[in-house]
Amino acid sequence: MKVAILLGSTRMGRQTHKAAHYITQELTNRNIEADLIDLAKNPLPVLKERVGHHPDPPENGVKISNRLDRADAILWISPEYHGSISGGLKNAIDYFWSEFQKKPIGAVTTSAGGFGGINASHHLQQIILSIGAFPMPQKLLIPQVHAAFDDSYALKMKR
Repeated sequence: MKVAILLGSTRMGRQTHKAAHYITQELTNRNIEADLIDLAKNPLPVLKERVGHHPDPPENGVKISNRLDRADAILWISPEYHGSISGGLKNAIDYFWSEFQKKPIGAVTTSAGGFGGINASHHLQQIILSIGAFPMPQKLLIPQVHAAFDDSYALKMKR
C-alpha cells in the first residue's frame, strides 16, 4: 500500500510538519510506503487552472499530480487557521481532482490550542465528500502541536 501525505503547512515557524514527519515514519515502520508531499518544499502558484486542464501546468503541479495518482490512499494534513484549513492546502486541493477521486482520504489537523483543529477537520471531510473521494470516519486531531513533538519529530510522552 502507498499513502501520499499532503502537508499544507507552509508558513515560517510552522509546527505541523512535525506531525507529518512523525506519521510518515510510523507508516514506514508498519511497512506502508509513505510519500510526504511538503507544500513548503514543493510550492504551487495560486491556481489558474487544474493540472489536467492547464495548457502549460506548473512543473510542481505535474510532479505532485503523478505522486498523488500513484497513491492508494491520501492523508491531508493542515494546521487550523481562522477556523479552517490552510490556504496552501486548499490551493493544492483545487489543482487536482481525478487524483483524489474514489480514494480513501484521511484528515489530520493541528492547532496551538486545545481543540486540535476540529473545525479544519470538519472542512476537510466536507471537501473530501465534495470531490468524490472517501473520507475516513476517524480524524486525527493534534492539540498544542508545538508541545507534542520534539525537534527530531518524535512524539513527546506526557507524564
